[in-house]
Amino acid sequence: MITLPSTQVPVPDAVALLIGQQIPKHVLDAEIEAVTLAYRISLCRKPETAQAREYNLGQLARANKTLAAYNPKLVVTPGSAA
Repeated sequence: MITLPSTQVPVPDAVALLIGQQIPKHVLDAEIEAVTLAYRISLCRKPETAQAREYNLGQLARANKTLAAYNPKLVVTPGSAA
């Protein structure tokens, strides 16, 4: 059996806009915040930045709570947005 490699199909901008309009604003804001915080957490690797890392982990948990209430598949992990 011959299998073709799976390729990702790009989503047109108009379709992405329609999808974005269906999601509530507070969920979109939480998603943007979660991705930003996950990136900040990836920068805090030194012992001197442990306090900043803990603070950002708390903020990420708050944003993930909002995302999980809307759709559990939207949850962002610290290593997913580096």
